[in-house]
Amino acid sequence: MAAPKISDDLLTELKGTVGTQNVVSDDESRVVHTYGKSLRDLLRIRAGDLPRVPDVVVYPGDEDEVQTIVELAVAADAVLIPYGGGSNISGSLQPSPDESRTVISLDLGRLNKVLDIDEESGLARIQAGAQGPDLEEQLNKRGWTVGHYPDSFNHSTIGGWVATRSSGMQSDKYGDISDITRGVRVATPGGPLVLRPLPSTSTGPSVREMILGSEGRLGVITEVTAHVHRLPEERVIMAYFFPTFDAGLDAMHDISLLDSRPSITRVSDAGETGFTLATAKKTSVGQTVLFKVLQRRGWDLDRMCLSFVGYEGTKAHVVRQQGEVKNIVKKHGGIGVGKGPGVLYDQKKFDTPYIRDFLLDWGGAADVSETAAPWSRLKDVYYNTVEAAQQAYRQLGIDPGWIMCHLSHSYHSGACLYFTFAFVYGDRDPLPMYQAVKNAIQQSFIDNGATLSHHHAVGTEHSPWLSQDISPAGSNIMKGLFAAVDPGRNFNPGKITE
Repeated sequence: MAAPKISDDLLTELKGTVGTQNVVSDDESRVVHTYGKSLRDLLRIRAGDLPRVPDVVVYPGDEDEVQTIVELAVAADAVLIPYGGGSNISGSLQPSPDESRTVISLDLGRLNKVLDIDEESGLARIQAGAQGPDLEEQLNKRGWTVGHYPDSFNHSTIGGWVATRSSGMQSDKYGDISDITRGVRVATPGGPLVLRPLPSTSTGPSVREMILGSEGRLGVITEVTAHVHRLPEERVIMAYFFPTFDAGLDAMHDISLLDSRPSITRVSDAGETGFTLATAKKTSVGQTVLFKVLQRRGWDLDRMCLSFVGYEGTKAHVVRQQGEVKNIVKKHGGIGVGKGPGVLYDQKKFDTPYIRDFLLDWGGAADVSETAAPWSRLKDVYYNTVEAAQQAYRQLGIDPGWIMCHLSHSYHSGACLYFTFAFVYGDRDPLPMYQAVKNAIQQSFIDNGATLSHHHAVGTEHSPWLSQDISPAGSNIMKGLFAAVDPGRNFNPGKITE
């Protein structure tokens, strides 16, 4: 690794701002703050591929310190990259390989408190560096929850959720982070940006929306005021089987039209269903009997699809929801299989992403791509994307390649499809193979009327498709926004768009 590139004057000013112990430049800290957790990131870390790492990692203790660091960085023409939990998988963290200026990784881990709860309004002020378990623990003690549970929940922060427009497993009820976030405070070169937590405004183009998904390009998020809800009296996750993925998708569409929608609506295709059953801790006797019964009914178990639907609220509300969903499931040929698989889902829901690390030890590579599309396009997106991935595998000489999918979030007009793809690379370089499959999947999203990403952000991983997604005019507007706020390109340059 190259030695840290930072002037004595800037280093002294940073230490004077946050304390000597909160400014570090040892090799391990710099490496940890270089990448996120995409497959590309994991492979490059394992290969020792570190073309550019941060020169220094700084841990501010409050908003004033963040603001001072922002001003110091701009004055010294340094690059500032905000760092939350390091779980990003879209290339939003690494410095540009050819960056010649000092690179500061600004780790917000010390800003981890729930500052205040406005109980009458259902709003909580939360420091941006609070990770999921920490903020929920603080809120739960007072009977509240944000209800936001992304796969990265254990290691991601509310500031990171806002910066990447995150979604959670219960977004059907609580909303995406864009719905949850009402106010923000952001350290910018012109001073703190303060957006008050108003229920709605008509004040021109939404600056709040500009901050959502900005990935550090417009400043450093220091505080979020979020919707919070009372902990539900009852929470139940029920499992269902459908004879086909099409039947499951149709059922999820009907459920999305209910006046009282569940908190989770999820259905896996046949491949992911097989994966889920294969990684279960134990197959019960009852499950084996059920499969035999379904076979006698004419079900093809290789096409069968597993669904989870979550219910929250009062006991009466949950009972009513379950009854409505039961009728829809029956209409589409499905069958309920009780709470047992739902309990297992709850236990495992944050574990699956980490299987990738294990697979790499055995010559297997896996990653994900997710999208959203209108209900009328959803099946085309699914089938054409699976075929695009398989075509890429065939061209690479990979037989077989793996791709599986689930519907993870439902909306009035459409839903999110979440694809996982994997292959064995053996003694070949996996990065070009990954890129070929990733390109095929992403291009299929665009070609079939879907978006480049539903909740993983743009970063550098998805930026090649931005103009196709929001049009060249939209991309130019975004470039103009970044240039106006950050003319010196000091804030995480190169992410989202150049």
